[in-house]
Amino acid sequence: QVQLVESGGGLAQAGGSLRLSCAASGRTFSSYNMGWFRQAPGKEREFVAAIDGNSYITPYANSVKGRFTISRDNAKNTVYLQMNSLKPEDSAVYYCAADLRWIGARSTYDYWGQGTQVTVSS
Repeated sequence: QVQLVESGGGLAQAGGSLRLSCAASGRTFSSYNMGWFRQAPGKEREFVAAIDGNSYITPYANSVKGRFTISRDNAKNTVYLQMNSLKPEDSAVYYCAADLRWIGARSTYDYWGQGTQVTVSS
């Protein structure tokens, strides 16, 4: 079992940047495939980005491609989401997720964090 704790959310201006972190417990972090999702008020949770255990595969949602970058540091049991050129429509609660299987963009990950709020002002 793995526990996930997100951090790094906050308030940013349009065009600005934020970096989210997701710290995972456990000794086998590199075995887990990780994903970032977000949910805005009144909307369904949507896929943002994912990364496999070796950082070979990194799919992105079209809405964030070229602006967001997912990465991981297996020595620190942490996955990151660097968010640049932020837009007001990026405002949401951002969640990280983990699974031993490759899940990609689907929302069926076994483990989820509590989320961190990102608000982008225009």
